Formats: sequence, structure tokens, C-alpha cells
Amino acid sequence: MYKFCYLLLIVIVSLTFSCKQTHKNNYLLPKENGLQTGGIKIIEINTSKGKFKIWTKTIGNNPTKRLLLLNGGPGATHEYFECFESFLPQENIEFIYYDQLGCGNSDNPKDTAMWDLPRYVEEVEQLRIALNLDKANFYLLGHSWGGILAMQYALKYQQNLKGLIISNMMASAIEYDKYADQVLAKQLDPKVLDSIRTMEANADYQNPKYMDILYRHFYTQHILRMDLDKWPEPVNRSFSKINQSLYVTMQGPSEFGLSGKLEKWDVFNELPKIEIPTLVIGAKHDTMDPQYMESMSKKIKKSSFLLCPNGSHMCMWDDQKIYFDGLLDWFSKN
Repeated sequence: MYKFCYLLLIVIVSLTFSCKQTHKNNYLLPKENGLQTGGIKIIEINTSKGKFKIWTKTIGNNPTKRLLLLNGGPGATHEYFECFESFLPQENIEFIYYDQLGCGNSDNPKDTAMWDLPRYVEEVEQLRIALNLDKANFYLLGHSWGGILAMQYALKYQQNLKGLIISNMMASAIEYDKYADQVLAKQLDPKVLDSIRTMEANADYQNPKYMDILYRHFYTQHILRMDLDKWPEPVNRSFSKINQSLYVTMQGPSEFGLSGKLEKWDVFNELPKIEIPTLVIGAKHDTMDPQYMESMSKKIKKSSFLLCPNGSHMCMWDDQKIYFDGLLDWFSKN
């Protein structure tokens, strides 16, 4: 009897191990037949101004967990998400890089009329269809401006989503503006703030000193809490390619006063309409008020909140363990 039980145990363990190995091997298999492109797929979208090509790249193969990443800026690229490659594959989570229209490897129509939130929502929906994403597998993660896009998409198309992650973005540009002006600005040295205010009053945004001051005194405290010479290469690469036309059109030129198309954007009171599992991620030193972000999670029925206590706006880099441990734990439950 003992030998029989022992043999049975060996068979069970072997089968379990075999299933896990098969699952992992499937993750590495190509998604499509024919010429292999390393997961890159160019998708043509339709707009009122014609057709444009959008760049995407899929990593992994898991038909039940497919995560589309929406980068911030507005106007940055997918590249600062490259740290996800160190965490998601080992959990068999398929993820998809995507450069929004006007960004990175995608077409740039150089038309400010195209920099419009409702149009970007429809762009995401066209990508969803082209990539065969649906309610059974489609997760959406939006970071910063990508969080605005993700929330707006979910409010219109949540029937197509399995889960939503809102990373480092408040649900109100008005409240974000107040937080920057009434809290973050006051944390700066008064002389530094005075220099920033003077240049902004003179619309001297192209002055190299303006960005130099922001990077040294604001960005290293609230965007990415590392010395500038230690900023990760993927972040620098992404930020170096920011589409300034898109950024200024949507956000405005200042970090301390929104003036672009997003100036009055506010969906806080609409959040209860979101009924899919949702994770809200905030950080103690973020440009976004972490207490406000926690209140967002309480407005969404199936939501949880993750705080990165050592992180800032790019807490997937400067509070990496907390960020990814929390994200992967949420994925394991949803």
C-alpha cells in the first residue's frame, strides 16, 4: 500500500510539473503563423483625418491574461515600461506595448486637432479589435496620462474589459492642478519656485534653465526619485522622444497650472459606473495626491488600492518591488 501511494504521489507531482512546464512553454510560443516579427504588429486605424499606422509589440502568449499598456506624457513612448519585462513573463502575463498616435514608432500626423481624448479612446478600441482582445482576457493599464485614457475608455467600453489598472493618475485634472499648486509647489525652495513662476509668467518655457530647474528640484523629488545621472536608460530614452506638440496641446507647458485640452477633465463622480475589477496605484511622493487616489478606489465597487511608500510618479522604477509585488498579487486574484 505504501509503495502504491508513493508511486501515485510521484505521478501526480510529475503531471503537475508537466502542466506547469507546458503552460510556460506555451507562453514562449509565437502567437501567429508565418513570418515572425518578434511580436511587432502594425495596426491601421481609421480617423476623421484618414488612416494611420500604430505600432504595437506583444510579449508572451497567454489567452486569459493579456495586458495593454498605455503610456503617459502625453506624448511619451512605450519604452519606459520596459521594466515590466523583468516581472510579467515569469507570471505568464502577456503584455502589449503600444505607441499612441503621434508617439514613438507610430505615425505622427502633426495635427493638433488629432490630439483629442475621445479620439484616443476610439484608437484604443480599434486596437482592441485588431489584437483580438475581449472580456475573457483584456486587461488595461494606464499610467499618468495613460490613466486618463484608461478611465475614459473603461467608462465607455468596460464591457470589453476583464480588469483595469489606474497607475499614478487622479480622476480630476482640476484636483491634480490644485495639488500641484497648493501642495507640491510649496515644498520647493521659495527662490526656486520664484524662478519658475517668473519664467512661466513670461512664457519663457523654451529657456533651458526652466527644464533644468524642474529636473533638478522637482522631477527628482516627484517624477523619479533618483539622481539624474542614475535615471534608467529606458526612461531617458522615452522622455527624450516626447512629442511636445501633443504634450502642450493636452497638458499645457507648465507643471503647475494646466492650460491644455485636459484642463477641465473630471470623472471622479463617474467612477462608480466602473464595475470591473480595478487596481488603483499611488505613491507617497507622486505628483498625484495619494490620498485622493485612495478615495478613487473607494468609489469603484471591485477596486483595491496599492500605495508605494517610497515611490513617486514613476514608482514602477523607484519603488519597484512594492509596485510589482502588488500588481502581480492583484493579477493572481483577478
